[in-house]
Amino acid sequence: MTDTEIWPEKFDGAVYGLAVVITSSFLFYVFGRIAHVLTPASACHSPWRWKNISVSLVHAVIVGTWACLSFYETPKMAEDLIKTYSTSAHTLISFSFGYFVYDMWDMMIYQRNRHSFELMGHHVVIFICFGIAIVTKLYIGYAVVALVIEINSIFLHIRQLLQICRYSKNNSAYRLNSLINLGTFVVCRISVMAWMSRWLLINKDLVPLIFYSIGSVGLAIMTVMNIILFYRLLQSDFIKKNESKKENSH
Repeated sequence: MTDTEIWPEKFDGAVYGLAVVITSSFLFYVFGRIAHVLTPASACHSPWRWKNISVSLVHAVIVGTWACLSFYETPKMAEDLIKTYSTSAHTLISFSFGYFVYDMWDMMIYQRNRHSFELMGHHVVIFICFGIAIVTKLYIGYAVVALVIEINSIFLHIRQLLQICRYSKNNSAYRLNSLINLGTFVVCRISVMAWMSRWLLINKDLVPLIFYSIGSVGLAIMTVMNIILFYRLLQSDFIKKNESKKENSH
């Protein structure tokens, strides 16, 4: 690979990508309707959150697993994150894009608050970065690396569902999930984002300035959001819980 910028030669991924995005958005809408019908009695006080997070969990399970399988099916993609292409990986990114379209629509219609607007900002970054990969068929591998983060999202969403169902933080299932959540947060989220930042810096001569700038800004936003999220998790599931135990022991 030469140290010259790699520009897209054609933009022929848009039609296929758009078809997958539309199909995916509709499927997640159907998942949402099913989740709404299956809302348990313990979650009736927050039916929208139950539905929304259940759909997010479905997305995380499918996409996190698919992302890992993509590198297994196409090992060359791990060596060249820019030019290596596979239809499966392209479909994966488009499928995930469709979920974020659905989720943004769902929040805009039913849940417009500060937290939702923060998530919408995250989704806009995804739209721009994934959109480039979908349309140009470049950076497919890089986008799939980003989706490995969804492995941690599985346990984040399980945690949220347990909270909605009012599980005690001392419950064994909640505690086990908290530990797995923390471990996968470090391995699949913090480490992956650090690796992505390092890769972008090392390969900056291969990435056109406009794409490099978009990637850098996107990673900076995601990093800040994840640092805040990590602090909140530690504070909620470990620090406060230990403090309450100490208070109860006095």
